[in-house]
Order: sequence, then C-alpha cells, then structure tokens
Amino acid sequence: MSKKLPPEEKEELKLPPEEEFSYISEEKQKEILQKYDPESNTRELGGFVKHIVFYGLLAFSLFQLYTAINGQFTAYIQRSVHLGFALSLIFLLFPAFKRKGEGRKVPFYDYILALLAILVGAYWPVMYDDLVFRVGRVTEFDMFVGILAILLTLEATRRAVGLPITIISSAFLAYAFFGPSFPGFLKHRGQDLDSVVQLMFFTTDGILGTPLAVAATFIFIYLLFGAFLVKTGVGEYFNDLSVALAGHLIGGPAKVAIFSSALQGTISGSSVANVVTSGAYTIPMMKKLGYNKEFAGAVEATASTGGQIMPPIMGAAAFLMVEFIGGISYWDIAKAAAIPAILYFAGVWIMTHFEAKRVGLKGLSKEEMPDRREILKKIHLLIPIVVIVVFLMVGVPTMHAALYGILSTILVSAIDKETRLSLKDMIHAMVDGARTALAVGAATAAAGIIVGVVVKTGLGLSLANGLISASGGSLIITLFFTMLASLVLGMGSPTTANYVITSTIAAPAIIALLMIDQPFGTAVPVAIAISAHLFVFYFGIIADITPPVALAAFAASGISGGEPIRTGVIAAKLAAAAFIIPYMFVLSPALLMIDTTWPELIWVVSTAFAGMIAVGAGLIGYWYRKLNAIERIITFAAGIALIYPEGIYSYIGAVVFAILFILQWMSREKKLPRTSEA
Repeated sequence: MSKKLPPEEKEELKLPPEEEFSYISEEKQKEILQKYDPESNTRELGGFVKHIVFYGLLAFSLFQLYTAINGQFTAYIQRSVHLGFALSLIFLLFPAFKRKGEGRKVPFYDYILALLAILVGAYWPVMYDDLVFRVGRVTEFDMFVGILAILLTLEATRRAVGLPITIISSAFLAYAFFGPSFPGFLKHRGQDLDSVVQLMFFTTDGILGTPLAVAATFIFIYLLFGAFLVKTGVGEYFNDLSVALAGHLIGGPAKVAIFSSALQGTISGSSVANVVTSGAYTIPMMKKLGYNKEFAGAVEATASTGGQIMPPIMGAAAFLMVEFIGGISYWDIAKAAAIPAILYFAGVWIMTHFEAKRVGLKGLSKEEMPDRREILKKIHLLIPIVVIVVFLMVGVPTMHAALYGILSTILVSAIDKETRLSLKDMIHAMVDGARTALAVGAATAAAGIIVGVVVKTGLGLSLANGLISASGGSLIITLFFTMLASLVLGMGSPTTANYVITSTIAAPAIIALLMIDQPFGTAVPVAIAISAHLFVFYFGIIADITPPVALAAFAASGISGGEPIRTGVIAAKLAAAAFIIPYMFVLSPALLMIDTTWPELIWVVSTAFAGMIAVGAGLIGYWYRKLNAIERIITFAAGIALIYPEGIYSYIGAVVFAILFILQWMSREKKLPRTSEA
C-alpha cells in the first residue's frame, strides 16, 4: 500500500471547494457504465425515433400507474402488455452489438423486431377470450407467436442485461428438450416443442410467470419512486449528508463511501450503477487522502454491492421474495434482512477503520468539510423514504406505499425551489423510471424461462437431492456447496434475475435438508424459508465483487485506475461479513428476528457486532496496534466464535475477545503510524 501523501503534495492537490472531489466527469461515468453495465449501453437516439421512444416510455409508465391506482388487468393481459412495452423499446434503445460509430441510427431489423415485440405484447389482450376458451390447445399461429416470444425475450435480455442470464436461460431450454441425454439425477423424460412453447407463453409458469408478474406490478412502481427521488437531487444529497456525518472520522472518505452507498441502495437496483454514481465522488476522495487505489475501489465496490441487500428496497428482490416464499408480508422480509445488512456494513466500516489506523490516515480537515447546517436544511429530502417504511410497517399494501412515496416526493420537493419538481420534471421522471424498468422486465421474463423448466422437469428437487447426497447430509457442507452454486449463478446477473435464479436452483437444497426433521407433509416454516432464500440471495449478490467476474469491482477499478482482479480480491475480503453472516442466520434465525425474544436478540446481535470487530482486526492485521500472525489467527477465530449462534461458542469467544481487548488496549500505539508497506 502506498505511503500517506505528504502535506505539501496534499496542498498541491487541493481544489476550489466546489470542485474539490469532482474528479470523474459525467462522460467518464457513462463510459464506465456502458463497459460494465449492459443496462446503460443504450443508443443516443435523435430525430423521429427519439420521440417515438420517449413517448413509448411515457406510455409505459402511464399504463403502470393506471393499473397501480385503478387495479390490474387479468394476469395474462397485465404481464404480456408489460412484456410488449419492454421488448419493443429495448430493440429501439439497445444496439445488437457494442460498436463505435453506430450513433443515432436504428437499423431496419431492429424496427422489425420492435414490431414483432408489439405483436407478442398485444396477442393476449386481443386474443384473450379465444385463448381462454381453448385452454390447453394451441394453433399453428399460437405456436409462431410463442416461439417468437421466447426468441425475442432471449435477444432482448442479451442486449439489455448481458450474456450470463441469456446463456443460463438458453441452457435450461436445452435441458427441457434433451432431458433423456443427461446423466444421473439430472435425467428426465424430456419435453417436445409444443409442450415447451405452451409452458413458456400460454401458462403463468414460464415467461409470463411470477418474476414478470412482480416486475409488472411492485418493482416498476418502486423504480418509478426511485426515479422521482433522483429528480429531486437526493442522490447528491446522500453524498453530501455522508460527508457531513462521516467525513471527519479516521479514514473519513472510505466511511463516506460506505454510508453513501448504503443510502444509494434504497434507490438503486444495480451494484455497478451504485459504484459509478457514488464512486465517482468517493473514490477520488479516498485516493486524495492516501488510500491505495485498489483499496479505494474495493471499499466502494463492497459498499455499493451491499446496497442491494439493504432494506427497504433490496434491489427490488424483496418483492420477488414475498411471492416466491408465499404466506408472508413484505415487511417480514425487510425486518428479517435488517440486522444482517447492518452487520454487513458494520463489517466493512470496521475494516476500513482498522486499515485507516494501520496506514495512518485521518479524516477530512475542517476546511474540507461541508457546512453541516446547510446540508441539514435539506434533510426533508429523506421524508419520502421514511414515508415508504412507515406505511409498510403499519400494513399498507406494498403498491399503495410506493404510490404514497411518489406523492410525498412531489410534495417534499416543493419545499425548496432548488428541488421543486415541475410538470416537465415529473414527465422525465416517468420516462427515466420506465427506462430503468426495461432491463428488469427482460431479465424477469428470461428468469421465468428458468423457473418454468425447473417446475416442469422437477429439476429443483433433483438438484436439492443431489447437493444433499454430495454433502453426506451435512448442513454446513450443503450450505458451502449452495454458496458456491449461488456465487457462480449470480455472476453477471442483475439483482432481480440473480435472486430468481439462485432461489429456484439453490435454495431448495437448504430447505430440503432443514425439513428432514419435520413431519411429512408439514408446510415449510417461515424461518426456514426466509433464511434459505436470504442465504442464496446474499451469495448471488456477492458475486458482483467475487473474482473472476466481479463486475462491481471492475467498474470501481475503472474509476480508481487500480488493477481489477486485485480490487476484487480486496473487496471480497472487506465483505467478510457477507461470507459469514448467512451461515449464522441459517443456523440461528434469531439474527432474522424470527422466533426470538428480545434478550436473545440483544445477545445475538451484540456478540455478532463484537465478532465483526475481531474478524476485521484479524483480517486487516491491526486493532489498537499491529497484530502478529499468531494474534491475527486467534483474533479471527474469536470473532467467528462470537458470531456463531450456539451459546457455548459465543461465551468462549466473548472471554477471548475480552482478554484480547485488554491486551490490545494496554499495549496500544500512542500515535498513529505514518507509513505503510504494500
């Protein structure tokens, strides 16, 4: 790691207050987003087609708002119209290939694909009565439209979301056809073309299944809420508020990144977008203070990825979780995810703190700090988020809570002239919200292909039995195998699709093993279902910072100038909590605030926090002073024992932690070290 910048060099780097940390231009941010985030790789349209897309996106939002306020159409109509909007607009907005110089031109074949997508979206609304009357029987033209829907969904997903989920969805389609050719427990009798097409487009188990249903209802409205928030400038306010609260602390800019990204996660559904949005501000700040460029990028990547597991939105996956688990409310998910998410960010905070102490980095100077009073004058911008949380807490329907959130955003923005939303701003917010929803619509439709194949072939149960058999019935080994599967399946996939894939393929193994002791025919307890789904969700998300793919880390390195793989390795180390906590809440749902008492909850959370301190110190190699190799191992082991939910281990860990703390305090360094070796 590099030396701390000398005072004279820091003085040379100092910029005017209004430009002090704005090192990354909007053009550079856009370039990084387009490189690492397929959702941002759109055409710069002009002329007539620009107006077509603009009003198409506006119509998309108005349709969704109308059905949110007045009630949804029947499942087939609501979902197919949503799909038609998403696919047709994707073909106009997203180029088939990343080619320089394509500019504003839309090739003729994309117009054809867009028209075919409109046909697919309109087929169910126009033919609804006829299709319902002859349910189970498909005509040749039905087959044509169904095949078209599958192919257009895969191509739109490839363009707007990326290759990983497209390849996975295609592989599952191949698995449906060629089941008899697979070995062992993967073998099944296979499906013919008619059966697959009927499943995919003429039932609610395929493309028009639960994932798309959630995208066409809850997710869209919350993305719209996020777009309205962004229009008020709340994203920039998150950065300003974070600097005001954490900038002066030891290693302040890193803690600003953590705090800001946790807040950004409430409105962002993408780790990469979160990295570029807040990282353009925080990474240069960290480098200026003296952080190594890989470490600076890793902090931002880890914090931004954590934004996807932070309630209340959780990258929109929370809404899918409610539907997939069944019998629970949205608030049950948000409440269960709260403590693990806090522990995640606490772990990152602790390790950046120890790293700053080890290297000798202080916080921002008084001159570099913004005026807190000016920032607190805009605290009202956070009211819409509070409104959402409060309404969800008191049991208001999820859709209505989002609508109230949008309304409160409009009202709150009117308080200050700088944030006031005009009619034009509101229209553009609706267009931006719909644009964000395009990739989600394609991803959830493609995820529906996976779900449909799993349901039709019984693959979920087969995989669960296979994992349990391979692990010898050991819960820890099953969790480890499931972790590996989730990390692989989650690589390169957006949050919503990520959850659908991992929960469909990997979660059943955990549930099956935890249900072994339950009487046959017993419904899956809420604690087991939530813990299993959160387990695979966490590791699917952490794939964004786990090499070799690590898209969030790669995006962060594009800003920091660091080496991508090294950035990913450091990010994975900083995310130690995410690799430990999921095991703990599966073993003890107390961390999820399920089936627990307040005394038990307080003990479990307290020991977990203490454990994160010890784990962080052990991994970084510094606490109140530098730790030698033996001390690091003992400290790390004590941390794991504290986090482990079984009482005896927590007690042992607490005793060792207390001894280590006393020894560290007594031998602490009186002054911060000035330099650090790489």
